[in-house]
Amino acid sequence: MRIGDVLQAKATHEVVTIGPDAGVRELLALLSEHNVGAVVVSSDGTTVDGIVSERDVVRHLHADGTVINNTVGAIMTDVVETCDEDAPVDVLMKVMTDRRIRHVPVVHDGALVGIISIGDVVKHRIDQLEFERDQLDSYVHQI
Repeated sequence: MRIGDVLQAKATHEVVTIGPDAGVRELLALLSEHNVGAVVVSSDGTTVDGIVSERDVVRHLHADGTVINNTVGAIMTDVVETCDEDAPVDVLMKVMTDRRIRHVPVVHDGALVGIISIGDVVKHRIDQLEFERDQLDSYVHQI
């Protein structure tokens, strides 16, 4: 199974982005509005400059209580793990688990085409297991 298959199964293909010069208050509003845990930081909406998550906000809040007055660029993670649509799901699952990453932007030919969360991967795996169970159940009951 490939990441592209997981992307196709998602209810929405929208990738929420924010500019690095935006304020943290704007980021929090965007996270809340779209009910997501991370936003891709992009100055043009197609390239990945970074990623910023709820976790980044919390870590900076702990270190410096004035995080709300910062820009997204000041708190974002700028070295971002990305993947291609052709990447195997099992490989990405291992990377996400090993590196404790919950969101991975999907990039094709340098352009942002989607984002995969650990929840997307788990849902896809559960759907796969349910399908296999149903197939086995059907086979057993035909005998």
